[in-house]
Amino acid sequence: MRILVVGAGAIGGYFGGRLLEAGRDVTFLVRSARAARLAESGLSIRSAFGDVDWPAPPTITAGAIDEPFDLVLVSCKSYDLDGAIADFAPAVGPETAVVPLLNGLRHLDVLDARFGADRVLGGLCLISTKLDDAGRIAHLSDVHRLAFGARVPSQAKQVEAIAEAFAGATFESRASDDILLEMWEKWVFLATLAGVTCLMRASIGDVVAAEGADLAAAMLEECRAVADANGRPPRPSAFESARARLTAPGSHLTASMLTDLERGGRTEADHVLGDLLRRRPEAPAPDHSLLRLAYTALKAQEARAGRESWLSDA
Repeated sequence: MRILVVGAGAIGGYFGGRLLEAGRDVTFLVRSARAARLAESGLSIRSAFGDVDWPAPPTITAGAIDEPFDLVLVSCKSYDLDGAIADFAPAVGPETAVVPLLNGLRHLDVLDARFGADRVLGGLCLISTKLDDAGRIAHLSDVHRLAFGARVPSQAKQVEAIAEAFAGATFESRASDDILLEMWEKWVFLATLAGVTCLMRASIGDVVAAEGADLAAAMLEECRAVADANGRPPRPSAFESARARLTAPGSHLTASMLTDLERGGRTEADHVLGDLLRRRPEAPAPDHSLLRLAYTALKAQEARAGRESWLSDA
């Protein structure tokens, strides 16, 4: 199976690097600067599950793709999706499976519109990684899980082929019988985590120490209500696990969105919080929900960062 990994950052680089380590046919679609750095210093992973140092991993840049791949693994940020689609579109042929690992569900509509729902599978990953100052991928936890699954019956054979390709790699991979439900469950958890930690500018443990566990639980209930209204109620086990993690005393857990916010970068506020708000069947009037409060806070900070950037350039 020929696999194109879109991006070689903290997520794509980790899973693509593990597939390379397992002997799979992997090529990374990257920008020219990243391609040059990978050619010079290689792809490096630092993890409790074993380090990887792969000199000059196979890369390709936009415009150089001249034939379809069997699998396109999309690992970009949601706000970069439109540009990424333009770059990897030549890699998608009639038999290509596209597996996105983005947060939320809005990206499925975008990918379906471009390639057709029959080519776009569901997918998600659970992992905490970052690029360090040297460009190495640092794996920060003991979780490195990737799930994928069919959204339409015709994708069953592709799911089997992907499962075979991923088997034996140093990460947990699993073909899901209901990938959309699992994507909703992750979304409910992540929206709450991002909303709480970005709104409070603090970790879950700090919020709990400030007697705010009830606020985290209340936001989780709001997010679950949206999933319920869309016919995807989280399973009790998944919901209770989320609530335990979001109200755990002493937890250092934060959303990566908080890191993006604190350094003045772009965030996935529209894709993780805003899209969830849009999927509510009926918004309360006036809307003083915690979910809307968190979304508004994030958008206000984006507006402030944009204004300050404009003033600095003026």
